Amino acid sequence: MTNPILTSPDGRFAVVHSEPWMAPHLEAIQAASFPDLAPHERMRAEHYLSQMRVFPQGQHAVLEVATGRVVACSTDLRAKVDFAHFAHKYLEAVGGNYLTTHDPDGDWLYGADIGVHPEFRGHGLSTLLYTARHQLIRRLGLKGHVAGAMPKGYGAHRDQMPIEQYVQRVVRGELFDPVLSIQLRRGYAVWGIIPDYLEDASCANYGVFIVWRNPEVGF
Repeated sequence: MTNPILTSPDGRFAVVHSEPWMAPHLEAIQAASFPDLAPHERMRAEHYLSQMRVFPQGQHAVLEVATGRVVACSTDLRAKVDFAHFAHKYLEAVGGNYLTTHDPDGDWLYGADIGVHPEFRGHGLSTLLYTARHQLIRRLGLKGHVAGAMPKGYGAHRDQMPIEQYVQRVVRGELFDPVLSIQLRRGYAVWGIIPDYLEDASCANYGVFIVWRNPEVGF
């Protein structure tokens, strides 16, 4: 196994940089993690291969140590961020999933994707991946991490309240969102709401622009 970037406390799982042989396995994780996402917006093997060529440092995978099985992954690119004009389309931000928008001089890490295979949820694998991301940000001296979070619980509430009210209630802890609530616990803050971010019924096509600031970099 490739030298791990970090391992889980119990030693069962290890984070490594994604490698070409993993591409079909990463595609399978994507499909299993986002069943409601429009097929043309899902990452496929060819996308993962491009991402590894464009910005290998930003591509992480989690392996089950005993079997070598790829069970989780994340995709990131470097970008410059205009916080006054944060609304954007997901596919435009990630170069159609090929990461052709990666800016080697970008001072923020943009989280394009994170997914854990449903069979391996509940083992802290997303925490491992976020830790690896934050380590990369510190190592590169970047300002922090931004992403378009998918408020995947909103689809069940869309007829009861507007997205702004839903997000406010999640931030206050009155509602639990399976994605946004977890990210808030990791130190991310909500910057704004992005309509028509992507095509996914579970979040009514909305994204929530979130920010994690690197505490080691001044602003």
